[in-house]
Amino acid sequence: MAKTLLDIKRELDENVGKRIAIKANGGRRKTIERTGFLEETYPSVFIIKLDEQQNAFERVSYSYADILTETVELTVFEEEETGHSVQV
Repeated sequence: MAKTLLDIKRELDENVGKRIAIKANGGRRKTIERTGFLEETYPSVFIIKLDEQQNAFERVSYSYADILTETVELTVFEEEETGHSVQV
């Protein structure tokens, strides 16, 4: 089932403030993996606040089209008690 940009935005809106893992295409056969929190969503982009210990910068932003084209994969971690994660 194909998702639309609006479906992706709505799903991310529901997960603002939750811990996530990012797997992004870095070009030239490089894959970038980071963890952080979904900080905010805007009409065209969403902001991720990265874990400070692992990264040299605080925030990154991606567009919803990055998820649609599978350039970026997000995994949303649910509550600590359940230990489940949801793939976006």
